Amino acid sequence: MNQASPPVQIGKELELVKRYVLLGVVSQILDHDIRIVGATATKLPRLYESMMRGLQDRVLLELAAIRRQFRACSIHLYQEKRTTEGLTASYSCMGYQHHFSMPWTFVKAEAERLLRTYLTK
Repeated sequence: MNQASPPVQIGKELELVKRYVLLGVVSQILDHDIRIVGATATKLPRLYESMMRGLQDRVLLELAAIRRQFRACSIHLYQEKRTTEGLTASYSCMGYQHHFSMPWTFVKAEAERLLRTYLTK
C-alpha cells in the first residue's frame, strides 16, 4: 500500500499551536510570580499582585479564544512534553499527526516577548 505523507503544515495552524503552548508557559510563570510576590515583603504587594493577575486574566482569555479556534480548525493538542532540552508538543490537524520542539532559550525569549506585548497594549 502506498501511504501518503502528511501535508506540509501550513503556518496558521502551527503558529496557533505554538502560541497556545507558549501562553501556557506564560500562565505558569505568572502563577509562580504571583505566589512569590504574595510571600515576600514588598512595599506594594497588592499593586504588584493585581497587575500580574490582570496580565494572567488576559492570557487566560487568549488561551480560551485559541481553544475555540482549535475546535473550529479541528486541531487537537494531545501531548506536551517538557525535557531538560526544551518543550515538545504533538497535535493532530486535518487528520494528520504533527509535532514540533522548542529549546528553552527560545521559550524563555518568546515568553518575555509575549508578556511585553501584553504590557504595552
